[in-house]
Parts: sequence; structure tokens; C-alpha cells
Amino acid sequence: MDRAAAREQALDAAEELFYGRGVQSVGMDDIRGASGVSLKRLYQLFPAKEQLVEAYLERRDERWRARLADFVRRREDPEERILAVFDWLELWFGENGFRGCAWINSYGELGATSERVTAQVRAHKRAFRDCLARLVADAGLSAALSGQLFLLAEGAMVTAGITRATEPARQAREAARILLRAA
Repeated sequence: MDRAAAREQALDAAEELFYGRGVQSVGMDDIRGASGVSLKRLYQLFPAKEQLVEAYLERRDERWRARLADFVRRREDPEERILAVFDWLELWFGENGFRGCAWINSYGELGATSERVTAQVRAHKRAFRDCLARLVADAGLSAALSGQLFLLAEGAMVTAGITRATEPARQAREAARILLRAA
């Protein structure tokens, strides 16, 4: 197996295990078993578990933001694109195996001890906030609105992760609609 294939297999296994069970409860031997990548090769690819967590979060970020952008892009009206973010969150919250926000979860587990994980989490949240800021600017609305929408979305993520319900996205969408109307 070449390096790229081994890396993808390891990341696939890491994503499933880290997201499903939590980072701290999964060892490198668990990743080896789930991926079929030897422990030696795994450590060649990721000399420390922290580097594997970092790569997992980085790859997940790319996929997450691409899925969101593809969904939002389908709406014509700039204000509807903003509300589409919350529609997409509702779909995400309803996915089989949804366990909350991977970045919030990882930060909760490792944020106090891992600068790499903290950097990935902050980069993801900054990129999401920037996405909202672009949508708000495209709608010709006050830039301050993007921070408020960001907090609504983040609160919905935390609540949905805890309750395992999609309702927080609908509630956040309604609050966002009210903010848009007021703006």
C-alpha cells in the first residue's frame, strides 16, 4: 500500500473512531485495527497521536465547509443563503451517527493540552465565521450581524450535540430570520 492510500485509510479510521467515541478513548492500536495500516506505518505517517488528530480535523474541515458551501450556493436570494446555513445544520444534525461538532468535541477533550488541536479548532471556527460574514456582506447587511449569526449556529451545534435533536437548527433559523428582518 502506498503512502497516500495508507494515510487515507488511517484518516478514515481515525475520523470514524475519534468522532464516534472521542479522541481520548481511542488509541493508535485502535486506529491500526480499524484501518489495516500497520502500527509502524501509522507512526511513520503520524509520529504522534496529536498529529493524527490534527490531520483528522483538517480533512474534516475541508469536507464540512465544502458541503455547506455547496448547499448554500443552491439558493438564489442572498438572505435565503444565510438562512440556508441553518437548513443545512438541520440536515447535518439529523445524520445517522451525529455526535455534535467535531471541533467543539475535540477542543473539550484536548484544547487545554494541545496547541495543534486548538489551532485547528480556531481555524475551523474562524473559517465558518468568515463564511457567514461573506453571506452577510453579499446580502448588503451590517457586518455585526455575522457575529450574531455565528453565535446562533454555534449554540445550535452544541445543543444538538447534547440533545441529539434537529430542533436547535430550526430554532436558530427562526432567530436568524428575525435578525434579518430587523436588519
